[in-house]
Amino acid sequence: MHTALEGIIAYPITPFHAELGNPDLPTLRKLIDKLIHDGAHAIAPLGSTGESAYLTDDEWEAVAEAAIKQVARRVPVVVGISDLTTRNAVRRARFAAQAGADVVMVIPVSYWKLSEADITAHYRAIADAIDIPIMLYNNPATSGIDMSPELIVNMVKQIDNITMVKESSGDIQRMHRIQQLSDGQIPFYNGSNPLALEAFAAGARGWCTAAHNLIPHWTLKLYQACQAGNLDQARAVFYQQLPLLQFILKGGLPTTVKAGLRLQGFEAGEPRRPLQALSQADEKQLQQLLDTLQR
Repeated sequence: MHTALEGIIAYPITPFHAELGNPDLPTLRKLIDKLIHDGAHAIAPLGSTGESAYLTDDEWEAVAEAAIKQVARRVPVVVGISDLTTRNAVRRARFAAQAGADVVMVIPVSYWKLSEADITAHYRAIADAIDIPIMLYNNPATSGIDMSPELIVNMVKQIDNITMVKESSGDIQRMHRIQQLSDGQIPFYNGSNPLALEAFAAGARGWCTAAHNLIPHWTLKLYQACQAGNLDQARAVFYQQLPLLQFILKGGLPTTVKAGLRLQGFEAGEPRRPLQALSQADEKQLQQLLDTLQR
């Protein structure tokens, strides 16, 4: 129950076959090897970057199993869990645990507005069904649910399996508040790329990012500079990569990361509809940003 996560937690895209349209598992395996070779400290399939919301149950299970097997215990695996229903979220969490995941990252998603009691019951049901750690994930932009730091800290205290928090609201004050409310005892992780520098300064244990698919050298340099306490270097490294971080966030992570991989010679297919491929104008801008970081 005490899996240690530190550093760069890399979020792979889910490649799709151009003709068949289903997940391209051989390419996923190659990408995971690339991410680990490039220094990722953990791999997190089936997050927003992995288009988890657009996969059928069978596809989701195939991607989860393939990713876990390919990592082969070289680094921890954090499997993303999201579903409108508690029943299916529990089913997916059990599948991930049985397949060998080290951690599940759970985000509640909603059509109807959920109360704090609803959210707590959702997490408790998942926690009761598995015996591996849960990363509580707050991302109101994608889930439609914004969990306050007070609710988050209360759930961590009340539910044994919840041992860490990924905060992706884009508000650095949330991280400060979690730190205050927990006396620094709850490990938290940054999921907002443009906040990477501030988050490390606030005490984040790691950076959950899709940017490692495209600029692994730069993500690692920022983490290492922060770990060394070299603020001048951290600022310099961060501001060099910030335009790219802003671009991939604004353009949508599956769309921009798949386009960036293609520009770098790694074909991972198109995002699944209704998501569209990157426009030619945006692709040109992305190429310019990548070229700048390769100098």
